[in-house]
Amino acid sequence: MGTPELISPRSPRVTAAKRLAKRSFRGKERRFIAEGPQAVREAVEHRGDSGEATLIELFATVDAAERYADIVDAARATGARVHLAPDEVLAEVSQTVTPQGIVGVCHFLDSPFEEILDAKPRLVAVLAHVRDPGNAGTVLRCADAAGADAVVLTDASVDLYNPKSVRASVGSLFHLPVAVGVPVEQAVSGLKSAGVRILAADGAGDDDLDDELDAGTMGGPSAWVFGNEAWGLPAETRALADAVVRVPIHGRAESLNLATAAAVCLYASARAQRASGGCRSVTSS
Repeated sequence: MGTPELISPRSPRVTAAKRLAKRSFRGKERRFIAEGPQAVREAVEHRGDSGEATLIELFATVDAAERYADIVDAARATGARVHLAPDEVLAEVSQTVTPQGIVGVCHFLDSPFEEILDAKPRLVAVLAHVRDPGNAGTVLRCADAAGADAVVLTDASVDLYNPKSVRASVGSLFHLPVAVGVPVEQAVSGLKSAGVRILAADGAGDDDLDDELDAGTMGGPSAWVFGNEAWGLPAETRALADAVVRVPIHGRAESLNLATAAAVCLYASARAQRASGGCRSVTSS
């Protein structure tokens, strides 16, 4: 296929990719930016429901194209446009201070909420009122690591395709179904109708996570609802849950940040679901 020429910073392709830094353009084009070798590699391997390639276009510096030749070759094999780009182009297209030399333009890949329900999920993370993109991406990564079946971002939460969210997910965005823009009431009622128990994570919750584990009540399908980083979940959202659960603080820390609390909660459910007859505390005799 030959070696492509360096693309000009004034190219319409570069201009179109730069626009994806703005949410309005992302929504209009239904495209987003994936930065770095891990995210781009996942994008190359991902396929939409219709079998189409998720990666549309690839920009890479000469050095990055040599370093990640396997990714570049795989991108070409999917039919994606591949552009060699000078450092200044990557600096403009990338949203990081120190670009890693490789950026992909991808199709949106969120799933309809109804499809998630039809799949009978056993473990779901619901992000309600989560506004920080880094936290959203990190919770998505935690959900992926814990073996969750899906993630739901409510209509009051940050844009899934915010570049910071995509980077913080470290490729997990491409691993599990994610629904976006779902009103929290619809998310909760739909999951309940699918037989999923709703657990609201809140530092002032009436129920203690250790007690839930000791009681063996977490072995069934469950969805954790996580709230805003600063002010948690509103009372009306907590009222929708089957239980409002706090992660116990055994030391002197004032609280846990959102991503850490989400990891603890999701792994607790994952452990309980994998244990025969529920899960007992490791301190139980």
